[in-house]
Amino acid sequence: MTVKTQHINIVKYQIQNKNWKQLKDIGKSYYGRLQVYTPIESTNILLNGWLAYQTIVSRLYARSGYYQSGGAYGFRDQLQDTLGLKYLDAEIMKNQIIKHSEHQFLEGDVEHWWHEETGRGIRTRFSDDLLWLVYLTIEYIKFTGDKSILDIETRYLEGAILEEGQDEKYNLYVKNKIAESIYKHCIKAIEKSLNFGENGLPKIGSGDWNDGFSTVGNKGKGESIWLGFFLYKILDEFIPICREKNDDQLATKYEEIKQKLKKSLNTNGWDGRWYKRAYMDDGNILGSIGNDECRIDSIAQSWSIISNAGDNDKKFISMESLENHLIDKDNGIIKLLDPPFEKGKLEPGYIKAYLPGVRENGGQYTHAAVWAIIAESILGFGDKAFEMYRMINPIEHSRTKEACNKYKVEPYVVPADIYGAGNLAGRGGWTWYTGSSSWYYEAGIKYILGLNIENEYLSIKPCIPKNWKEYKIQYKWKESIYNIIVKNPNEKNTGEIKV
Repeated sequence: MTVKTQHINIVKYQIQNKNWKQLKDIGKSYYGRLQVYTPIESTNILLNGWLAYQTIVSRLYARSGYYQSGGAYGFRDQLQDTLGLKYLDAEIMKNQIIKHSEHQFLEGDVEHWWHEETGRGIRTRFSDDLLWLVYLTIEYIKFTGDKSILDIETRYLEGAILEEGQDEKYNLYVKNKIAESIYKHCIKAIEKSLNFGENGLPKIGSGDWNDGFSTVGNKGKGESIWLGFFLYKILDEFIPICREKNDDQLATKYEEIKQKLKKSLNTNGWDGRWYKRAYMDDGNILGSIGNDECRIDSIAQSWSIISNAGDNDKKFISMESLENHLIDKDNGIIKLLDPPFEKGKLEPGYIKAYLPGVRENGGQYTHAAVWAIIAESILGFGDKAFEMYRMINPIEHSRTKEACNKYKVEPYVVPADIYGAGNLAGRGGWTWYTGSSSWYYEAGIKYILGLNIENEYLSIKPCIPKNWKEYKIQYKWKESIYNIIVKNPNEKNTGEIKV
């Protein structure tokens, strides 16, 4: 029985018997394993229970929300949901990796989403889904030091390969008799992703992380700069795993590809003041300074830093451009891209069907906003990082009656998106069912407050506002409780602290 199943059964029992006090105690013992005490109360409220609760009940248990009744498992989505939860229970992450590996095809690609009840799912040409299996496996190993996960064997799916010109197919795919280790599953995912275009960048297929870019590269030529950064990070961190497995030949191959990719990203991916977003099938460019629409996109800038693939000067220049063009302090949002698509010549896909400023089309897509905050933290800009972190906190959008009337959604859960243009600017989109709750938790705990656990070693590496004198973390790790006080007597963002 998995940890998740045990937890569900206990909760069901308490509900059936109306043991509300016991139910409350269960929640407190689970969500209360990590508690923080910072100078900003709105941050404390979200980090001390609400974010974990939102992620677990909406994303993992129900896989549904008020604004999106789904029930499906999304391959990239529910994997990422476990990133923040590893602090509470790393078994959740492990179980999710194992489950998702069973929804990979023999060819290396994966189901974009599936329903457990029917076994039916959708095979697509999305180019990033399969790589999240590798990313989460790396994260799990770094956090726990448990490399045995690499040797767990799971079976593949089999089914008809997508025909030329076919972007997706919904079907009942069956388990193949072939079972291989998670390590082999990861290699299959990487190998399938080593599909580069004429600019030396990975092909985008029928979309990458941004599903709305559905016709950027579905003819087989379009390339993604963001996907290049994502792939670079995965190669960089998977190479040591290959060497530990004595796959030196594979490690050498990946190292050569990684170096070529970095060069392409910093030449063909660079646009003078920031990184481009993608090359389209028809030769047009997304995220270029000459564009009328989608002149700059957030995630190409943030991942140049998260991946550590961006040239040093370009990292700082690109983030400055992100700050200048995509942060809207009046409405308290960090836009995904700007200007939004509307009537221009670019035809990137269904993203253009959204109104300007709505969801991916130039609104705040909170998932990406959090990546921008993480990038600022990695660069050591504690004041900027926390200002942005606090700015997108839903509580901060609900402090006054006027603000509530503008925001219109719950103040205690992270929204998937906030509208970014016209008379809807500052209004929340859908809430609850969003992977940004887990990433927002990860950004706060690891990148701002600096609670780092690697190979079961704990260290504190904060990136905080200079004016914070101190903060506290209480963390229950296994059977021990750590009471950590971080002091900042010399008003630093990072580096010189006392613990």
